[in-house]
Amino acid sequence: MLDQLGEENANQEVNKGDKLSENEDSLPELQQKASQLRKRIVFGLGIGISVGGVVLAGGWVFTAFLAAAVFVGAREYFDLVRSRGITAGMTPPPRYVSRVCSIICAVMPIITLYFGQIDVSVTFAAFVVAMALLLQRGNPRFAQLSSTMFGLFYCGYLPSFWVKLRCGLAAPALNTRIGASWPILLGGQAHWTIGLVACLISISSIIAADTYAFLGGKTFGRTPLTSISPKKTWEGTITGLGGCVATSIILSKIFCWPTSLISAIAFGVLNFFGSIFGDLTESMIKRDAGVKDSGSLIPGHGGILDRVDSYIFTGALAYSFVKIFLPLYGV
Repeated sequence: MLDQLGEENANQEVNKGDKLSENEDSLPELQQKASQLRKRIVFGLGIGISVGGVVLAGGWVFTAFLAAAVFVGAREYFDLVRSRGITAGMTPPPRYVSRVCSIICAVMPIITLYFGQIDVSVTFAAFVVAMALLLQRGNPRFAQLSSTMFGLFYCGYLPSFWVKLRCGLAAPALNTRIGASWPILLGGQAHWTIGLVACLISISSIIAADTYAFLGGKTFGRTPLTSISPKKTWEGTITGLGGCVATSIILSKIFCWPTSLISAIAFGVLNFFGSIFGDLTESMIKRDAGVKDSGSLIPGHGGILDRVDSYIFTGALAYSFVKIFLPLYGV
């Protein structure tokens, strides 16, 4: 009897020791997660404030900032293309072609600012890159050509639409009362433009979509959205759509543009679908590459592509909506 009691006490002591060791092991993990969260918040706020100032400045400041981001993003894209996960099934483009394409992508926003159109430039760049690939030593591969052309489109052509949206739509947003005083106080123009207001609404809507999708997925997420990104759920996606549209409506009331409720809702829906499509596209590329992040440039956030994937397609969609489909353009 005494032996049994002794064994039970010994087992209890061992179990207590195991639990204490587990708690001790979990403490460093919790501290690491807290440290990563602090980094994420600090750098996120810094990026948000910087981007806000750049968007308000517009012009060459906005374009130079975008060109720098495009260059880094293009380098990250071609690094992903050259990763083991993707090269196992295809031949990547040569390094010199990747570097040239990264430079071409960075020049595209600048050409857009000063010439307004980049169609001819993109066509010429695609021709030069195609010739370089086809005339290289060895056996050229279609995978090299397709991945390079997609890089020009994804990393250069699409981001250039943000320059068209911010700097190209220069008609004054006459109903936006906030523009009557703020730019003057900052030493800027006497009114806000359609492009500035559209940019602010688009960027804010995308931020709201990401935030509400994350919170909704954490709280209600049950049904996976797609195998491309296993953490995304239908519940989080629907919550993100609601947050995106609500933000678009609220800001349209503040800026008095667009003045139509239907237009504000449609603009929010369009921004959301551009955001989710861009996010899933980058997730697909990273999944094929077998990596979690596109880079490590931003502590706690990964690479440039990890932060701007939601914006890549949205600029083109927002510009097309405002310029072509929005009946209240210029009001």
